[in-house]
Amino acid sequence: MNTRSFSSFFFTTILYLCLISCIGARPISLEEFLRCANIELPSSNVLTINVLNSGAKGDGITDDSKAFSQAWKQACSSSQEVTLVIPNKVFLLKPVSFSGPCKSKITVQISGDIVASETSSDYSSSPTEWLKFNGVANLVVEGGGTIDGRGSIWWKNSCKVDKSKSCKDAPTALTFESCTNLVVRNIKVINSQQIHLTFNSCKNVVASGLTVTAPSTSPNTDGVHVSRSQNVTISSTTIATGDDCISIVTGSTTIHATGITCGPGHGISIGSLGEKGSPALVQNVVVDGANFTGSTNGVRIKTWEGGSGSASNIIFRNIHMHNVANPIIIDQDYCDHAVQSCSQSQGAVLIQNVLYENIIGTSSSKNAITFECATKSSCKEIQLHNIHLTSQNGGKSSASCINVHTQNTAPVSPSCPAASLFSDLEFLIETL
Repeated sequence: MNTRSFSSFFFTTILYLCLISCIGARPISLEEFLRCANIELPSSNVLTINVLNSGAKGDGITDDSKAFSQAWKQACSSSQEVTLVIPNKVFLLKPVSFSGPCKSKITVQISGDIVASETSSDYSSSPTEWLKFNGVANLVVEGGGTIDGRGSIWWKNSCKVDKSKSCKDAPTALTFESCTNLVVRNIKVINSQQIHLTFNSCKNVVASGLTVTAPSTSPNTDGVHVSRSQNVTISSTTIATGDDCISIVTGSTTIHATGITCGPGHGISIGSLGEKGSPALVQNVVVDGANFTGSTNGVRIKTWEGGSGSASNIIFRNIHMHNVANPIIIDQDYCDHAVQSCSQSQGAVLIQNVLYENIIGTSSSKNAITFECATKSSCKEIQLHNIHLTSQNGGKSSASCINVHTQNTAPVSPSCPAASLFSDLEFLIETL
């Protein structure tokens, strides 16, 4: 028996034995045979719906909102799996909500560009949302196309740009609310009116290959905002905006970000938490693998004075900083003065069990590490391991540490000053 014949015989024998263990000696259908053999064939039972066939023009001038709504209605009501195609054209949309529940899995294939109406009155019935997927399970949004919020008209009317204006919300470009088993991949979201992409009250989310950009001067243009969501993974994503690259706020648990490129922007933030005394809960957050360039912050936890609740079990590791103003920062005295005035308040969100590990690079400010904790008991179990942050000009950087006791595993540079025996005793008494 030659080598080829022996290999074929060996493979056939193994496959036969596996099938016998799976099904026994009974007759089976072709579908069951393929399933037992772990062989997947492309599904031919997928309905393709093109928005052009629903009346969309794709000329960038005509309002295609109704055509998109009609195409979604057809897709959502289908008992077949659906691919909703947005072809390589330019589609002008007013606010549109794509609501579930739907009868089957839907893949939205964005190959073209979706651009927002620049007429502010078009948002009178939807002042905080432009494109929204609501209550949809087993949804995939992918493509390589671009979602363009054309936000410049909103930015110039922001109270952060024009101090004479009153502060008000602007639309989020792309919102996913109450979605489960959601995949968002390989799309661009640019120039949002305010936040670019939001996951709100979602479960089991995989977001990857995203590109999110807006001018560094654009106000409140967070890249990816996670709120009240569980089991969210964000990977291989590039974000350059005028606010947080990623913001994670209350109600969010088991969040994993990896392969993130951030800058310009305000860094990756947990918070803000505890505004107006509200209770906070954020836990089990891992940022593993990120590059920050020219951002105003690196990894940040920010809480308002007077808040309650906790942010706990947080890991920041394998991170490179280049010319970052505040590479590592905990700020428990956060206040957005453009929105409201702040006064001294009692209480603080508890920040507990936070690990900073393998973080290297340069700081554009004197303090590469800032821990500004509200009380001696509001920041607990803050751990640093293998930290090396220098000044951008090559000199040493420093650490500013208020009301915090860090647990360091060398090397850590810069590091918080060693606490005095008196302050150690005072801390222990306060925490008993």
